[in-house]
Amino acid sequence: MPRPFWHADIHADRRPFLIGRGRVKAALAGWFADQGFITVECGAVQISPGNETHLHGFPVQWRPEGGSEQTLYLHTSPEFAAKKLLAAGETMIVDFARVWRNGERGPLHSPEFTMVEWYRAHAEWTAVIADTLALARSAQAAGGNGTLSWRDRHCDAMAEPEMITCEQAFARHAGIDLAACLDNRDALAAEVARIGLVVRADDTWSDLFSKVIVTIEPKLGDGRLSFLTHYPVCEAALARPCPTDPRWAERFEAYACGVELANGFGELTDAAEQRRRFVADMDEKQRLYGRRYPIDEDFIAALAQMPPASGVALGFDRLALLALGGTDIRQVIWTPFPG
Repeated sequence: MPRPFWHADIHADRRPFLIGRGRVKAALAGWFADQGFITVECGAVQISPGNETHLHGFPVQWRPEGGSEQTLYLHTSPEFAAKKLLAAGETMIVDFARVWRNGERGPLHSPEFTMVEWYRAHAEWTAVIADTLALARSAQAAGGNGTLSWRDRHCDAMAEPEMITCEQAFARHAGIDLAACLDNRDALAAEVARIGLVVRADDTWSDLFSKVIVTIEPKLGDGRLSFLTHYPVCEAALARPCPTDPRWAERFEAYACGVELANGFGELTDAAEQRRRFVADMDEKQRLYGRRYPIDEDFIAALAQMPPASGVALGFDRLALLALGGTDIRQVIWTPFPG
């Protein structure tokens, strides 16, 4: 078992990364302040941790004095609370939020981590793509290493980024015509099997899509940032459809050195459609994992009042790690998750 982080020699090895984390955070906070964003602090305890199929929350027990016990959750993202603030009238907000995701641990995953999440009301999703690029460049400059790096790979955030749609990425890196397979599970299954991936009888269309994506991700962000855009609408539960082609959604992910750094959307504000998607995702979670999370009815009500907006969730610890040239996310977390 590894020795605890509080041993002086271990802390001495980690301290340069922790001090570097502070530089990167200050650079990002300064950028947001210069742009006119308001820093908010969303509460961590929520009715629902989030309603994505494969994300798992930490339950907490609320025992109100004189009332019955209630199960609440640590949030997996500040998204629901932040969107309520947009409904209340805020227009440009950012939260350097502590978030919790159960079961995720590894060199790039910590069950507790910092997510930088920001929203621009009345802005197109291209605006927050530009934000993400500017923040990656700020982090790289603050890191002082000249590039973002992970293991033996390097990515220069100052270079012109690659903009690639999901349809283009499937064609280029997997030889699959994704558009021809939309809404056709058997067609996608045949393509997935053709390129040598295992197909199970109970794999859904989404499962098959994910199997291909994980083979594409290592090829992104090589030498320069990659923005993977225009996801199939069924793979973007909180994003609005593209107005020019509703088969695709206003969703993007940003990559450096094959590592996902950020996930952004043109935000869905159709409350009825959001409820339908949440129910479908929770039905799938029930099928796969034998559990489901409640839908935050207050969020659904607020969504109906929320203005058009675009937003991004960025893994701060990962970005700091790559900016500082580290090898494990625990190097940039002051007090790592127990165990």
